Amino acid sequence: MTRNTGILRHHHITLNVGTAQEDYDFHTKVLGLKSVKKTCVYTGRMPLHHLYYGNDVGQESTLVTCFTMRRFGRRGRPGAGQITALALSVPVSSLSFWEAHLREHGFDVSWGERFGEKLISFHHPCGIEYQLVGIADDGRTPYSNGVVPAGFGIRGTHGIVVSVREIENSDRFMQEVWSGGRRRSDGAFVRYEVGAGGSGTIVDFNVNPTSPVGTCGYAEGVVDHCAFQVENLDVQSDIKAHLEAVGYADVSDRKDRGYFDSVYLRTPGGPLFEAAVSKEKGFLVDESYADLGKSLKTSPQFEERKESLVAMLDPLVY
Repeated sequence: MTRNTGILRHHHITLNVGTAQEDYDFHTKVLGLKSVKKTCVYTGRMPLHHLYYGNDVGQESTLVTCFTMRRFGRRGRPGAGQITALALSVPVSSLSFWEAHLREHGFDVSWGERFGEKLISFHHPCGIEYQLVGIADDGRTPYSNGVVPAGFGIRGTHGIVVSVREIENSDRFMQEVWSGGRRRSDGAFVRYEVGAGGSGTIVDFNVNPTSPVGTCGYAEGVVDHCAFQVENLDVQSDIKAHLEAVGYADVSDRKDRGYFDSVYLRTPGGPLFEAAVSKEKGFLVDESYADLGKSLKTSPQFEERKESLVAMLDPLVY
């Protein structure tokens, strides 16, 4: 029986990509998403960009966030134990537009279908697979900067694809711990939907017993984690307590990420999941709506070093 844990829908998905400019141009000039926040993460000895894209205000379940990793020289291998594809929701009537649009920008595109939903697949310049899934009734409001007509724009996340060698442990986790109901299968895929279900709540497991194990940790070309929205900190604390009570001992303490608070868990299938609670003002906590995403933000503890940190970052023109 599915336990209602308070997992509502996707909050964001975070990728390990190549350079900042390549990633920024891909998301804003090809996919037509809005740059809602540009931040600097200090990891190890070197800082890196953490770039956020979404709809006009960066609503939960519209967010794709990216760590720029090429300068560190570590290339990841997709495989079992990872999120291997990100599916985004677009109007089903727009798929032909998107095929032509992507081909005009030099991307190879292939058509497919999963659980009765038509989709097109292509790859981020760093190699991560993207899918645009045609949805007839997604009410989320897209952003439009003229690159993509508003009527064809990306509504937000649709689902993630997780590669696993077997489904048993992941099935138990999704149904008994992560509120993943409405279980159904389509060939090698097993689908779960959290919260109320529908686009923006989907987790598809691709079961392949012979799949090679993917790279773990920071590396270009692989997904870092998927975050799921929960309503408030009390619910988040309850989720953490429940996870620990049923034997998931590697749940992180709460992390303040500036725009949301996060608890992380390495799931039985391998991927890193996050339970995230947005701050009351969200991305407007340090920028006005008119200036959203227009300047680089650093964490308060690095503010005095901002100038020297920025000098070490990849160049980014926007």
